[in-house]
Amino acid sequence: MGTAAPVSLVTGGNRGIGRETARRLAGLGHTVLLSARRPEDAARAVADLAPGAAGTLLPCRLDVTDADAVHALARRVEREFGRLDVLNNNAAVNYDTARRAVSVDLDEVRRTLETNLFGVWRTTQEFLPLLRRSPHPRVVNVSSESGSLADMTGGTPAYGVSKAALNALTRKLADELRAERILVNAVCPGWIATDMGGPGGAPVDQGATGIVWAATLPDSGPTGGFFRDGEPLRW
Repeated sequence: MGTAAPVSLVTGGNRGIGRETARRLAGLGHTVLLSARRPEDAARAVADLAPGAAGTLLPCRLDVTDADAVHALARRVEREFGRLDVLNNNAAVNYDTARRAVSVDLDEVRRTLETNLFGVWRTTQEFLPLLRRSPHPRVVNVSSESGSLADMTGGTPAYGVSKAALNALTRKLADELRAERILVNAVCPGWIATDMGGPGGAPVDQGATGIVWAATLPDSGPTGGFFRDGEPLRW
Protein backbone atom coordinates (compact mmCIF):
# COMPACT_ATOMS: atom_id res chain seq x y z
CA MET A 1 0.00 0.00 0.00
CA GLY A 2 1.38 3.40 -0.89
CA THR A 3 4.27 4.36 -3.13
CA ALA A 4 7.23 6.69 -3.01
CA ALA A 5 6.39 8.05 -6.46
CA PRO A 6 3.97 10.99 -6.66
CA VAL A 7 0.45 9.87 -7.57
CA SER A 8 -1.36 12.01 -10.15
CA LEU A 9 -4.84 11.88 -11.64
CA VAL A 10 -5.48 13.41 -15.07
CA THR A 11 -9.16 13.71 -15.99
CA GLY A 12 -9.93 13.50 -19.69
CA GLY A 13 -6.47 12.04 -20.19
CA ASN A 14 -7.07 9.93 -23.28
CA ARG A 15 -6.39 12.63 -25.88
CA GLY A 16 -5.00 16.07 -26.55
CA ILE A 17 -3.50 18.09 -23.73
CA GLY A 18 -4.63 15.62 -21.04
CA ARG A 19 -2.85 12.75 -22.74
CA GLU A 20 0.34 14.75 -23.18
CA THR A 21 0.19 15.90 -19.55
CA ALA A 22 -0.15 12.28 -18.42
CA ARG A 23 2.83 11.29 -20.56
CA ARG A 24 4.98 14.11 -19.22
CA LEU A 25 4.13 13.45 -15.57
CA ALA A 26 4.86 9.74 -16.00
CA GLY A 27 8.18 10.71 -17.53
CA LEU A 28 8.94 12.68 -14.36
CA GLY A 29 8.41 9.53 -12.30
CA HIS A 30 4.79 10.02 -11.31
CA THR A 31 2.32 7.17 -11.10
CA VAL A 32 -0.39 8.60 -13.34
CA LEU A 33 -4.02 7.56 -13.38
CA LEU A 34 -5.02 8.38 -16.95
CA SER A 35 -8.79 8.61 -16.95
CA ALA A 36 -11.42 8.71 -19.65
CA ARG A 37 -15.20 8.37 -19.75
CA ARG A 38 -14.82 5.05 -21.56
CA PRO A 39 -12.35 2.58 -20.04
CA GLU A 40 -11.31 1.30 -23.46
CA ASP A 41 -10.24 4.83 -24.46
CA ALA A 42 -8.07 5.11 -21.35
CA ALA A 43 -6.57 1.67 -21.97
CA ARG A 44 -5.81 2.52 -25.59
CA ALA A 45 -4.07 5.77 -24.63
CA VAL A 46 -1.92 3.99 -22.03
CA ALA A 47 -1.03 1.26 -24.51
CA ASP A 48 -0.02 3.86 -27.11
CA LEU A 49 2.04 5.91 -24.67
CA ALA A 50 3.76 3.15 -22.76
CA PRO A 51 3.48 -0.24 -24.47
CA GLY A 52 6.39 -1.62 -22.48
CA ALA A 53 6.11 0.33 -19.24
CA ALA A 54 2.48 0.59 -18.20
CA GLY A 55 3.42 0.57 -14.53
CA THR A 56 3.54 4.36 -14.30
CA LEU A 57 0.49 4.95 -16.50
CA LEU A 58 -2.68 3.33 -15.21
CA PRO A 59 -5.91 3.50 -17.23
CA CYS A 60 -9.13 4.16 -15.36
CA ARG A 61 -12.74 5.09 -16.05
CA LEU A 62 -13.95 8.47 -14.89
CA ASP A 63 -16.93 10.51 -16.02
CA VAL A 64 -16.73 13.70 -13.94
CA THR A 65 -20.48 14.24 -14.36
CA ASP A 66 -21.19 10.91 -12.63
CA ALA A 67 -20.94 11.28 -8.84
CA ASP A 68 -20.85 7.51 -8.31
CA ALA A 69 -17.96 7.11 -10.76
CA VAL A 70 -15.98 9.89 -9.09
CA HIS A 71 -16.56 8.32 -5.68
CA ALA A 72 -15.59 4.86 -6.93
CA LEU A 73 -12.29 6.10 -8.36
CA ALA A 74 -11.47 7.97 -5.16
CA ARG A 75 -11.99 4.76 -3.18
CA ARG A 76 -9.72 2.89 -5.61
CA VAL A 77 -6.98 5.47 -5.21
CA GLU A 78 -7.37 5.29 -1.44
CA ARG A 79 -7.06 1.50 -1.46
CA GLU A 80 -4.11 1.34 -3.84
CA PHE A 81 -2.10 4.42 -2.85
CA GLY A 82 -3.53 5.97 0.29
CA ARG A 83 -3.19 9.50 -1.06
CA LEU A 84 -3.28 11.72 -4.16
CA ASP A 85 -0.51 14.22 -4.87
CA VAL A 86 -1.72 15.93 -8.05
CA LEU A 87 -5.26 16.44 -9.31
CA ASN A 88 -5.25 17.71 -12.89
CA ASN A 89 -8.82 18.76 -13.75
CA ASN A 90 -8.46 18.62 -17.51
CA ALA A 91 -11.77 17.16 -18.74
CA ALA A 92 -13.84 19.73 -20.63
CA VAL A 93 -16.43 19.88 -23.40
CA ASN A 94 -18.08 22.10 -25.98
CA TYR A 95 -15.87 24.82 -27.42
CA ASP A 96 -19.02 26.41 -28.88
CA THR A 97 -17.56 28.95 -31.31
CA ALA A 98 -20.70 28.93 -33.48
CA ARG A 99 -22.99 30.04 -30.63
CA ARG A 100 -23.92 33.45 -29.27
CA ALA A 101 -25.04 34.37 -25.76
CA VAL A 102 -28.18 36.09 -27.09
CA SER A 103 -29.51 32.90 -28.67
CA VAL A 104 -27.71 29.81 -27.30
CA ASP A 105 -29.87 26.95 -26.02
CA LEU A 106 -29.57 27.11 -22.24
CA ASP A 107 -29.80 23.31 -21.99
CA GLU A 108 -26.52 23.22 -23.94
CA VAL A 109 -25.04 25.71 -21.48
CA ARG A 110 -26.16 23.58 -18.53
CA ARG A 111 -24.56 20.47 -20.04
CA THR A 112 -21.32 22.38 -20.56
CA LEU A 113 -21.29 23.66 -16.97
CA GLU A 114 -21.98 20.13 -15.71
CA THR A 115 -18.57 19.01 -17.01
CA ASN A 116 -16.47 22.18 -17.06
CA LEU A 117 -17.51 23.57 -13.68
CA PHE A 118 -19.47 21.07 -11.60
CA GLY A 119 -17.34 18.15 -12.78
CA VAL A 120 -14.21 19.89 -11.53
CA TRP A 121 -15.94 20.92 -8.30
CA ARG A 122 -17.27 17.41 -7.65
CA THR A 123 -13.94 15.72 -8.40
CA THR A 124 -11.97 18.13 -6.23
CA GLN A 125 -14.33 17.71 -3.28
CA GLU A 126 -14.20 13.92 -3.57
CA PHE A 127 -10.40 13.75 -3.75
CA LEU A 128 -9.67 16.38 -1.10
CA PRO A 129 -9.30 13.85 1.73
CA LEU A 130 -6.62 12.08 -0.33
CA LEU A 131 -4.91 15.32 -1.31
CA ARG A 132 -4.74 16.23 2.38
CA ARG A 133 -2.62 13.11 2.93
CA SER A 134 -0.03 14.25 0.38
CA PRO A 135 3.17 15.98 1.49
CA HIS A 136 2.99 18.28 -1.57
CA PRO A 137 -0.62 18.46 -2.82
CA ARG A 138 -1.38 20.30 -6.07
CA VAL A 139 -4.65 21.01 -7.91
CA VAL A 140 -4.38 22.22 -11.50
CA ASN A 141 -7.55 23.41 -13.23
CA VAL A 142 -7.19 23.60 -17.00
CA SER A 143 -8.88 26.86 -17.91
CA SER A 144 -8.82 29.20 -20.89
CA GLU A 145 -8.22 32.85 -21.59
CA SER A 146 -11.73 32.83 -23.08
CA GLY A 147 -12.82 32.81 -19.42
CA SER A 148 -10.88 35.99 -18.60
CA LEU A 149 -13.31 38.77 -17.67
CA ALA A 150 -10.61 41.35 -18.41
CA ASP A 151 -10.54 40.41 -22.11
CA MET A 152 -13.92 38.78 -22.61
CA THR A 153 -15.87 39.40 -25.81
CA GLY A 154 -19.01 37.88 -27.30
CA GLY A 155 -19.29 34.39 -28.74
CA THR A 156 -18.37 30.95 -27.35
CA PRO A 157 -20.89 31.58 -24.56
CA ALA A 158 -21.17 28.21 -22.82
CA TYR A 159 -17.45 27.51 -22.86
CA GLY A 160 -16.38 31.05 -21.94
CA VAL A 161 -18.82 31.34 -19.05
CA SER A 162 -17.87 27.87 -17.80
CA LYS A 163 -14.18 28.80 -17.74
CA ALA A 164 -14.87 32.14 -16.03
CA ALA A 165 -16.76 30.18 -13.38
CA LEU A 166 -13.87 27.69 -13.14
CA ASN A 167 -11.49 30.59 -12.52
CA ALA A 168 -13.75 31.81 -9.71
CA LEU A 169 -13.82 28.32 -8.22
CA THR A 170 -10.02 28.21 -8.39
CA ARG A 171 -9.81 31.39 -6.32
CA LYS A 172 -12.31 30.09 -3.75
CA LEU A 173 -10.56 26.75 -3.33
CA ALA A 174 -7.08 28.28 -3.19
CA ASP A 175 -8.05 30.66 -0.42
CA GLU A 176 -9.86 28.01 1.63
CA LEU A 177 -7.01 25.49 1.26
CA ARG A 178 -4.07 27.87 1.64
CA ALA A 179 -3.57 27.05 5.32
CA GLU A 180 -3.39 23.34 4.42
CA ARG A 181 -0.58 23.96 1.89
CA ILE A 182 -2.70 22.72 -1.03
CA LEU A 183 -1.73 24.82 -4.05
CA VAL A 184 -4.64 25.42 -6.44
CA ASN A 185 -4.08 27.19 -9.74
CA ALA A 186 -5.79 27.69 -13.10
CA VAL A 187 -3.75 27.24 -16.26
CA CYS A 188 -4.54 28.36 -19.80
CA PRO A 189 -2.71 26.12 -22.30
CA GLY A 190 -3.22 28.64 -25.11
CA TRP A 191 -4.56 27.78 -28.55
CA ILE A 192 -3.43 24.20 -29.08
CA ALA A 193 -4.01 21.95 -32.08
CA THR A 194 -6.31 19.37 -30.47
CA ASP A 195 -9.70 17.89 -31.37
CA MET A 196 -11.28 20.73 -29.39
CA GLY A 197 -8.92 23.53 -30.37
CA GLY A 198 -8.87 22.65 -34.05
CA PRO A 199 -6.04 23.02 -36.59
CA GLY A 200 -3.69 25.99 -36.58
CA GLY A 201 -2.80 25.97 -32.89
CA ALA A 202 0.52 25.27 -31.21
CA PRO A 203 1.74 21.67 -30.75
CA VAL A 204 0.12 19.71 -27.95
CA ASP A 205 3.39 19.37 -26.04
CA GLN A 206 3.51 23.15 -25.68
CA GLY A 207 0.00 23.16 -24.20
CA ALA A 208 1.01 20.69 -21.51
CA THR A 209 4.09 22.61 -20.40
CA GLY A 210 2.29 25.10 -18.15
CA ILE A 211 0.11 22.38 -16.65
CA VAL A 212 3.12 20.25 -15.72
CA TRP A 213 4.76 23.37 -14.28
CA ALA A 214 1.75 23.98 -11.99
CA ALA A 215 1.57 20.30 -11.06
CA THR A 216 5.19 20.27 -9.91
CA LEU A 217 5.44 23.64 -8.16
CA PRO A 218 7.64 23.84 -5.07
CA ASP A 219 5.92 24.36 -1.73
CA SER A 220 6.84 28.04 -1.99
CA GLY A 221 5.01 28.32 -5.33
CA PRO A 222 1.94 30.45 -6.05
CA THR A 223 -1.64 29.50 -5.31
CA GLY A 224 -4.88 31.06 -6.52
CA GLY A 225 -3.28 32.22 -9.77
CA PHE A 226 -4.17 32.14 -13.46
CA PHE A 227 -1.20 31.29 -15.68
CA ARG A 228 -0.03 30.51 -19.20
CA ASP A 229 3.46 29.06 -19.63
CA GLY A 230 4.16 29.92 -16.01
CA GLU A 231 3.35 33.61 -16.49
CA PRO A 232 0.32 35.32 -14.85
CA LEU A 233 -2.76 36.14 -16.92
CA ARG A 234 -5.37 38.79 -16.17
CA TRP A 235 -8.53 37.41 -14.57
